[in-house]
Amino acid sequence: MDDAALIQQSLREPEAFAQVYDRHAAHIHRYVTRRLGADAADDVVADTFLDAFRQRRRYHFDRTDARPWLYGIAANIIGKRRRSEIRMLQALAKTGSDPVAQSYGDGVDDRVAASAAGRPIARALAALSPKYREVLLLIAWADLSYEETAEALGISVGTVRSRLHRARKKVREALGGHNPTSSMEELDR
Repeated sequence: MDDAALIQQSLREPEAFAQVYDRHAAHIHRYVTRRLGADAADDVVADTFLDAFRQRRRYHFDRTDARPWLYGIAANIIGKRRRSEIRMLQALAKTGSDPVAQSYGDGVDDRVAASAAGRPIARALAALSPKYREVLLLIAWADLSYEETAEALGISVGTVRSRLHRARKKVREALGGHNPTSSMEELDR
């Protein structure tokens, strides 16, 4: 069953929503941990799925993958916790160590961790305005497409492209116009 069918089934059988949680909670948790740190991640993920469960009647059932919807809900909750995110990025900038990258080992995380591990990159991310940082990190850390990012944030694909372009430009400028690691190619795609 795809996510839309599970969410629709959960309208009759609420326990069916647990399968949506099982499919996506780890990905959402990893993303939130990167954004806000481990201390806040459990609460944000719980709030994300609680909000999703409460809003499930408004889900667009023509969308078979709930990931963008869930990331959008998580992004709204993260928006309320921006100060924690800035502190996390500043700590990363000071230490150069990404605790999330060390705790997850799959290939996507290795690629993303490489692009986020450097101190200069963390400083540049912390300096971005929230709307640019959100787009950049949904694409780089959550591995969403432009379309999925647009869906998650409730903006057009054109706006995603524009914000991503500006975010990349600002990060490059903050890095002195050069890439400190070869993995910065992720930000250049």
